[in-house]
Amino acid sequence: MTPSPELHHRSFAAAALFPYFLTHLVRSSPPPSPMAIPAQRIQQIVRHFKPSTMGRLSVSLAPWRATLVSHLEAMDSPTFVLSSLHRQDGSATTPSAQRTPDAAPFSPRARTVVYRGMWAGLSLNPRNPAPRNPNVYQTDLLTITTDVRMDKVSEMFHEPCTISTNAPQTLQSSPGGFVEAVIWAAHAQTQWRIRGRVYMIGPDIDSDAAQPVRQALSAHMRRQHAGNTEMLAEADGWQWAKELTAHFGNISPLMRGSFRNPPPGTPISQAPGPGLGLGQKVDDLHDEIARQNFRVLAIAPEQVDQVDLSDPERARRWRHDLILSGDEGSWKTTELWP
Repeated sequence: MTPSPELHHRSFAAAALFPYFLTHLVRSSPPPSPMAIPAQRIQQIVRHFKPSTMGRLSVSLAPWRATLVSHLEAMDSPTFVLSSLHRQDGSATTPSAQRTPDAAPFSPRARTVVYRGMWAGLSLNPRNPAPRNPNVYQTDLLTITTDVRMDKVSEMFHEPCTISTNAPQTLQSSPGGFVEAVIWAAHAQTQWRIRGRVYMIGPDIDSDAAQPVRQALSAHMRRQHAGNTEMLAEADGWQWAKELTAHFGNISPLMRGSFRNPPPGTPISQAPGPGLGLGQKVDDLHDEIARQNFRVLAIAPEQVDQVDLSDPERARRWRHDLILSGDEGSWKTTELWP
């Protein structure tokens, strides 16, 4: 009997979410009893759900993409709220956590981030000095940029593909956990809630170790004008590292310099390391310190909730779900009561 599309969707969501929560579960749970699942079996399950098992997946164009992009591009400042889970360490940092030591080991975190375009689809920017890839792909992968030293990185990523040799314990390209992005397009009176898995693109993106990230993102990269021989040839010359550098070049020299700031969140009483300091401008697209800390995060949506409040007398709401059938991914739209 063929499983229902809903079952495929649940399996896809579980595959993305399982390694993330299993990591937390193993870290926060007491030693297993003799009746517990053997550790070897747990590792087998984790390997089964790793992104490399989904390398052949191809996802169709999302029906919500054009509207969302138009809303983001119409904003004076295209920002949104991105949430994650913060694992509480042994030293409680809030009064409520100190009073309830047996509380859940995770607490929510949210921050405002800047939308940097869809992956593989940067808008033309005459101030961007970086070489550009040919415009041959279209994706639904929302991107932001981040400093790898930020707290959100450790909250979203727990199974790094590689560790930087120049900066021990610095995550490079890596599949992450589940996140939710909330966008309020005031001019359109529309709220978007985007749930999906996040991926980090780092300096090692062309390496063998980063293959799971490339495979997962490639599933969402659709070639435009597939029958055009010239476009196909250009697609063959598309480079991951070049796209990462284009994102670095797309921000201002002062913003590039922020990746040479002292480690975010550390006490100001601690002297910054060599080459670190506030207010620096970086013109070199391959500045060693800045590029060591610079990352692009790409969100692969699996469920999108769209609420249109532009008509006060008839608010409307849709839920768009990514459904898997074999190696193909497509979107199912259901209209809901708002």
